[in-house]
Amino acid sequence: MTKLLLMFLEFFKTGLFAVGGGLATIPFLREIGVRYGWYTMSDLSTMIAVSESTPGPMGVNMASYVGFSQYGVLGSIVVTLGLVLPSLIIICIIANFLEKFKEAKLVQQIFAGLKPAVVAFIAVATIDILVTTLFGDYTFSTFHWKQFICLFILLALSKYKPKLHPIWFIVASAVVGIVFAF
Repeated sequence: MTKLLLMFLEFFKTGLFAVGGGLATIPFLREIGVRYGWYTMSDLSTMIAVSESTPGPMGVNMASYVGFSQYGVLGSIVVTLGLVLPSLIIICIIANFLEKFKEAKLVQQIFAGLKPAVVAFIAVATIDILVTTLFGDYTFSTFHWKQFICLFILLALSKYKPKLHPIWFIVASAVVGIVFAF
């Protein structure tokens, strides 16, 4: 199996099972990075930051980036198609049964049961990314105090200054990222 086909299939599975939007793709993307070595946890953190600050769905932005980094424009198209195709197929199938489908008690119970699992997946991915940000790629020997202090300040500002427009947090995060990159 070629690497491009493997990437398509892995992102197809991600698109099929990542219920809950772009953040729900993060645990799957983490697993793909660990299993195949197509990107590091540090790369994943960067992809998330860039995807959150650019227009468009986060999962699609990350799939496009991963595909492009491995195979250029063709990879970007194939991997992105792999991610969005399951949703497209499922939407086309349930569109015919929408009224019955949304009223079914079993369907409502399934989605209610999925919510805690999605929250848990996102929490684990968030902890992984936080550890990577503060300690590097899972080497706990060096703690990045400057990044920790900046993160703490940003979180404190968001708590005590809720009137600030989100763009200011994005700009501040970008500045901090640029400062610590050099």
